[in-house]
Amino acid sequence: MPQLNDKAVGAVLLAIGTFVFTYYSIWTLVIPFVDVEQPIRKLFPPQWFAIAIPVFLLVVGVTGIFGFLSFVMLQSGKKAAKKST
Repeated sequence: MPQLNDKAVGAVLLAIGTFVFTYYSIWTLVIPFVDVEQPIRKLFPPQWFAIAIPVFLLVVGVTGIFGFLSFVMLQSGKKAAKKST
């Protein structure tokens, strides 16, 4: 029974990832060549966000990773200090 649930979650995550990839690819590769008057342009945010959103996510991700590594290093340093005394 747990495998069925895991497969369903995996299928949903795959569908979401495929949708996001397709949407972003169309947004960045096709929409710049579409006329401004076309109604399909209303489905997509301004092109500035195509760069700003990934940069923001990258900065937040790298900050989180380095914050976690700093926390782990500080905790291990405290444990080493307690052992030596």
